[in-house]
Parts: sequence; structure tokens; C-alpha cells
Amino acid sequence: MKNIITQFSRLFVGVLFIISGLIKLNDPVGFSYKLAEYFSEPVFNMPFLEPLALGLAIFLVILEVVLGVMLLVGYKSKLTIWALLLLIVFFTFLTFYSAYFDVVKDCGCFGDALHLTPWQSFTKDVVLLFFILILFINKKLVKPLFSKMVTNIITLLSIVLCVFMAVWVINHNPIKDFRPYKVGTNIEKGMEIPEGAPKSVVEMIFIYKVNGVDKEFTEKDLMNIPEGATFVDRKDKVISEGYVPPIHDFTMTKDDSDYKEELLKEPKLLIYVTYDLNLSNPEGMKKLAKVTADAKAKGYKVIGMTASGADEIAKAKKDYALDIDFYFCDGTALKTVERANPSIVVVQNGTIVQKVHYNDVEDLKL
Repeated sequence: MKNIITQFSRLFVGVLFIISGLIKLNDPVGFSYKLAEYFSEPVFNMPFLEPLALGLAIFLVILEVVLGVMLLVGYKSKLTIWALLLLIVFFTFLTFYSAYFDVVKDCGCFGDALHLTPWQSFTKDVVLLFFILILFINKKLVKPLFSKMVTNIITLLSIVLCVFMAVWVINHNPIKDFRPYKVGTNIEKGMEIPEGAPKSVVEMIFIYKVNGVDKEFTEKDLMNIPEGATFVDRKDKVISEGYVPPIHDFTMTKDDSDYKEELLKEPKLLIYVTYDLNLSNPEGMKKLAKVTADAKAKGYKVIGMTASGADEIAKAKKDYALDIDFYFCDGTALKTVERANPSIVVVQNGTIVQKVHYNDVEDLKL
């Protein structure tokens, strides 16, 4: 019985680590954004790690896949199980911290393929920790499935393939797009809220200074505020989250007006997505002038979308000879639209028909 439980744990943990790792390896840039969120000031306040987020993301997802493979084939089982235990303890701490302090809404455990609430993520990690502890206790029962040479070859091959996949998707697009802006999506429909969908329940909290101390009061407590108390602030506390459409926070703003409704009716719209012009790839930006000329010659309306300010926009238009209008959109939303900076998105009557990385401009079909 002990051996059966151990082998089941081995299969369960190995397969889950491989699946979780491959989903994130499909989009390591997206996972790096999640790590940067953990490193940000409101969470762990380690901004010095944010520039390293992409490198850490690639290392962690490759490690996740390779450890899963190593466990299944029985490569250096003691070392593998120790590494799995340390990794899951680290992830369990992260997900508990996110859930308890409500600082990161989605851990990114399964990328955009499956969104888990913070408590669901923590529960998942606790379950994994339980099975890994079984493996840890019964390390001697985790034996190699093949000869030493075959086991070494499989492990080495998994590392090589993971590195190749990481390099490929970073320089092109994810192999499988799980994001709400995937090809075939109608942006306007993605923003719709179905009739009868649950609405968020929000409680207003009022903060008053009472005898030099900030105290919180709900609406029903307002009549009991002590004399002499002075109003400080008001905040909204979400009691229960309502329906959030797949596409939200998407704007196409220029001169304080949102042209989204108008632009999404264009039969031929080509968009350059660059969430931060200061961080955009110079070689990629240089290719846009020729794409603009070709697209306009074929009747396309060409625009840019960015979260950068007016000065950055003016500089980019001058430096790269871009005779187009730029529209503002939240940086997080633009990072969700496309990972490359810049990237090219072709939209017809509000529906995304093509997305191209700046390295794949020759694949653009107009």
C-alpha cells in the first residue's frame, strides 16, 4: 500500500509540475509580469528585483518542467524530491501571503489558461505539499524507470527542449494564446457584461481622525462618530467580486476622449501596441515606418496604442518617422494584448484577425 501511494504521488506531482511549467513556459513574459507584481512596493517591496523578473521567470518555469520530468523518470530522486519540497514551500508561502493580505489577485500558476483565486492557489499548493511530503518520507521507493544512460538522456533532452521553447516564444509569440485578446476575439463582445450577471458588493469605509488616531467607520456607524472627529479619507472595501468581463480597462483615448467605439468599427485597422515607448525595441520600431506605408497603401487606418506620455510619443514619431496618431490605454491592458514591444495587431470591425511580433513582420498579411 505504501508503494502504491508513493507511486501515485510521484505521478500526480510530476505530471502537475510539467503541465503547470509548460503553460507558463508558453508565455514566460506574462509570468515575468506576475513576478514583477510580487516584487513591487505594495507586496514585497523589492523593486531592485523587477529588472530580473524575466530571467527569474524563465529559470523557474524550466526548473518546474525539468523537476517534473526528473521525478517521473527517477533521475537523482533524493536531490529531485528535496528541490521539489523547497520549491513548493516557497510557492506555498507566496500564495498564502497573496491570499491572506489580498495583494496579488492571481498567482499565475497556470498562466492565462486557468485563473485561480488566491485561496484556490494556496489550497492547490497545500495539496501538492502533502503529496511531496509523502515522496520525501518514502524517498527510497522512488527508483529510476530506465537505465542510467536513458534517464540522463531524457533529463538532458528536457532541459534543451525547454530552453529552445523559451527562446522561441520570447522572440516570437506564444505557441498557444490563452489571453482574452487572442486571434478571433471581438473586442466589443469581450467587454460585454451578460444580463443578470452578479454585481460586486462594495462597502464604503470612512476614515476619521479621532483624538489624533485614524479610525474606520462603516455607513451604519456614521451616526456614532464622536464630536470633534475630522474626516480623513474614504475607501471602498469589496465584499464580493462580481462578474468581470474578459476584456476590461481597454481604452483608445486621445485628447481626453475615448475613440474606442469609432475605431473598432473600422473595416481595416492596424494597431502598433507598445505599452512603454521608452522600453520598446529600437530595431522593431524601425520596421514600423515601412509597414505603415504598405498598410496605408492598402486602405488601412494605422494607429499606435501606448501608456506613454505626450513627450515620449512625440520623440518616437520623430525618431522612427511614424506619421500616425497614438491613443492611450492602460499599460497592464496593453501587456495583455501582446507581449512584444512593439507588436502589430490587425483588427477588422472590432475582431482581431492577426497578431505579429516585431521579429515576424514579414508574416504580416494585409
